[in-house]
Amino acid sequence: MQAISVTQFNNFVKDIFNNEELLHTVNVVGEVFGVSRAKTAIYFSVKDEQSTLPCVCFSSAIFENIKEGDLVTLYGGPNFYTKSGRFNYVAYKIEPAGQGLLYQRFMELKDKLEKEGLFDQAHKKPMPKTIKRIGVVTSKEGAVIQDIKNITWRRNPSVDIVLYSTKVQGNDAEKEICDGINFFSDYDHVDVVIVARGGGSMEDLSAYNTECVARATYACKKPIVSAVGHETDFTIIDFVSDLRAPTPSAAAELLTQDRVKEKETLVFYIKKIERDLMNFISDKTEMFQDTISLLSTKFEDYLTDKSYMLTSKTEKLSDYIDNYLKDETHKLELKTSVLSKLDPRAVLKRGYAKIEQNGKNIDSAEKVDMENNLQINFADGFVVAEPIEKKY
Repeated sequence: MQAISVTQFNNFVKDIFNNEELLHTVNVVGEVFGVSRAKTAIYFSVKDEQSTLPCVCFSSAIFENIKEGDLVTLYGGPNFYTKSGRFNYVAYKIEPAGQGLLYQRFMELKDKLEKEGLFDQAHKKPMPKTIKRIGVVTSKEGAVIQDIKNITWRRNPSVDIVLYSTKVQGNDAEKEICDGINFFSDYDHVDVVIVARGGGSMEDLSAYNTECVARATYACKKPIVSAVGHETDFTIIDFVSDLRAPTPSAAAELLTQDRVKEKETLVFYIKKIERDLMNFISDKTEMFQDTISLLSTKFEDYLTDKSYMLTSKTEKLSDYIDNYLKDETHKLELKTSVLSKLDPRAVLKRGYAKIEQNGKNIDSAEKVDMENNLQINFADGFVVAEPIEKKY
């Protein structure tokens, strides 16, 4: 892997913190130690039995009445300073810890469910790419359902909303919330579920910190978005749900796409496809022309090479034939010379004659039949003669 610069690495780490929604606001409980004050900030750390956390706050007012050794609850989130490569938890609110039995039960239940794996990322269901109908578990009274409707329909009027009205606090609230989640789990006509209510104290949000609601959320067959309280509020359902929204309004925005933006995005991608297609055609046409040109050049070179080879072989063959003909002509001349010497007509041309009688050669006087004519053959013809006398 290619090495990167320190700045690139630090920016990469900072982006990780910035992009993690759950880290934007995290409440932390710990014991204060190592307090130091600067002109514009107070630096300190908090610790528990196993770990420490470096912290900073930029208002002395929120650190008032806090001293070393105090058990506090910090409200804020982590920050990574790219220039110095330093990590700090930035606290914008500090309260003495120990909100009583309710907080203790919250932490005990959180630890229990976390150990059981209900918070594991592997169990989180992804949000559907296309959402046509949203199920909402909240009260039919109040601003929450109205905010969800307004934002959803302003952004995309085609999305339907199905409400399962429940109490959001007080007696039987947790049972009604569980019933609503279970109803939508088996209801095939919604794509996703929002469990929502407005902000409030820990007591007000206690129904969403119950084991019943946590397990119903975990078992739900549909993706669930928790939108309970304000951005700074965290409940058990936030950790179990598939997605946490800081507010009910934010949940509506997360699950709907702006129709205008959808059209703009569609037009953008159509134009992009057109450009890509034209570029593709242009590239392939250029490649085709280059290939044709290359093939033409190679073909011409091939023909030139083969033509040269053919000419060379033709010349060699011609030389071979000429030499062969010369050799054969010489041999023929020699044989012709020999044959010419054996040709009886050559003898006749020197003044000799060939004598025949009755179709037979006469090579002695004894063989001459005195009763029949003789044929005397010369080089240029013959003469018929009558034998008159034999002499030996």
